[in-house]
Formats: sequence, C-alpha cells, structure tokens
Amino acid sequence: MSESPCPFCEIAAGRAPAAIVGDWPDALAIRPLNPVVPDHLLVIPRVHVAHALTDPIVTGAVMARAAGLGQLIGCDLNLITSVGPAATQTVRHLHIHIVPRVEGDGLALPWTGQS
Repeated sequence: MSESPCPFCEIAAGRAPAAIVGDWPDALAIRPLNPVVPDHLLVIPRVHVAHALTDPIVTGAVMARAAGLGQLIGCDLNLITSVGPAATQTVRHLHIHIVPRVEGDGLALPWTGQS
C-alpha cells in the first residue's frame, strides 16, 4: 500500500489549497485547518523535511521565518514543533506552530496538567 502524498508538500507545490499568509523562497506560513486560538499559524518549509531533527539547517531557517512572523504579530505566543507521534506530531513534515496567547486564555498545552 502506498503512502498518501504529504499534505504540506502538496500545499508548497500549489497542488492543494491553503490560506497562505506568508510566502518566502524557502517557506510558507499558512492557517491550520483546526486552529487552537484565533490567528494560530503554521510555518512550513517548501522542501520535505520529516521533522525538526531531520535537517537542522532547514529547521533553523523555518524557525527564523516563524520568529520574524512572530515579531510582526507582536504579542505573547508559543513557537512549537513536535518530533514524532509520542510528541504529538501528526503530519510528518516539519512545521512550526505560532500560537498567540493572552493571559487566562485557558489553552492547556500537551504537557500541562500531567502528574
């Protein structure tokens, strides 16, 4: 059985729709299908990289794009990436979540509230 095409590669290649909010030669910023807060964004590399440990150079470039976009957003936020299913990675293509936060927003991250 063949694997499905990578959804982020399909977006980067222009073969799948996405709400693109940032466009650079090496990366895209898109709105996720299921945002956890208003203005939640994803920054993805245009090349396929399975996760943040696969290619540190690409990871650094994508994080730099996310940090620059975070500066423009100009509020408290989380920059989050995951490596592997046990760490909550659901799409095997590097992506950095930009999650704007406000005091008392009630958004519990995966590692809060566990004993």
